[in-house]
Order: sequence, then structure tokens, then C-alpha cells
Amino acid sequence: MPFDHPVVDDAALGALYAQPHPLVQDKVIDHLDPAARAFVAASPFLVVATTGPRGADASPRGGPPGFVAVLDDHRIAFGDLAGNNRLDTFGNVLHEPQVGLLFLIPGLGETLRVNGRATLTTDPDVLDRTTIDGRRPKVAMGIDVSACFVHCAKAFRRAGLWDPASWPPPEHRPTAGQLLKDHLGLDVAPEAIDADLEQSYRATLWTAGGT
Repeated sequence: MPFDHPVVDDAALGALYAQPHPLVQDKVIDHLDPAARAFVAASPFLVVATTGPRGADASPRGGPPGFVAVLDDHRIAFGDLAGNNRLDTFGNVLHEPQVGLLFLIPGLGETLRVNGRATLTTDPDVLDRTTIDGRRPKVAMGIDVSACFVHCAKAFRRAGLWDPASWPPPEHRPTAGQLLKDHLGLDVAPEAIDADLEQSYRATLWTAGGT
């Protein structure tokens, strides 16, 4: 193993922590109640966790609030908004349909966690429900919900994520151009990469494509 002193079983892990409060245990439900529906309707951003042949993967998804459609008490779906066409998330679901979703609402420290079984679908009714401003997806990911619960705000409060006073000033954080130059070993000025990237975002933000 790459680390010493590994924790290798449930008993060893449980011995390190106190038992969770009963309310923490009992808050997990197997459907979308009114609170969960309201959260999804207000959320413009989520992270999708999947597992595939190359291992685990987490991918961001964003759109106008409500871009994830609540189909009924047990099903949600979202369309294939423009991406890089690597199809990592969609490809993983073909091999392992179990997924985890983390919904965020800007300014709110609590998040909504949803787990379930995903299906890629071209069902016309689902595609209609996941159409955004006339942009109808080619494929939608539907999730049959098995677990749903609100996650506490401790991580966001520790990070100060929604507190502008905690954000580093521009000169103290790398630009996307700097990151890509170093990551890909490009012999191009970071400023040129930033300019090209911004132009690409403007041109393809809503271009139909797989994600």
C-alpha cells in the first residue's frame, strides 16, 4: 500500500470515531420529499460521482436553477449540456450505474446528497423535461433515487467558500492559462491561453455535445 498504518476494515475505522447521533442516521430517505424537490429546483450546480473501468471519477454539472428535472418522487434527470465530448461520466454509467450526486446552492452551506442508479435515456418525454431554453439534449441521465439527505455546512464554513472575504485576490491564484501551460507543457504564453479559452467558452457554452 502507498501509505503506512492503513485502516483496512469497518471495525478499525469505527474504533476511531464515536457513534453518529441517531438524527444523523435517520435523516437518509429513499425518495425526494418536498424539501429535496425545492433544493434541486434551486440548485444551478452539482457534482456527479461515478465509477468505471479507469476507477472513480467526479465531474461538475451546471445550468440555470432547475436544470435537473424532478420527474417524480423517485426519479430525477438532466441532459447532456455542452462538454468536452470525453464522455467520462456517461461512459462510466454504462459499466457501473451506481452514482452519487452533490447539489449546491450558492450562498447556502448545506448541500443535498442523492445516490441512486443511473440510466442513459433517449426517452422523448425525459428529453422534453430536460430541455433548457429550447436546447433539447441528445441524451439524458436519469437517476432512480435510493438515498437522499441534507449534508451539514461544516465543510463550507471551514473553507469559507461563500465568504468573499476569504477568497484569494487574483494575483494570489493561478489563472487557467497558467494551469494549462504547466499541466500540458505548452510553449505558449498563459495570457494567450486565457484569451483563447475565454473565446471558446463564449462560443461553445451552450453548444450541443456530450459530457
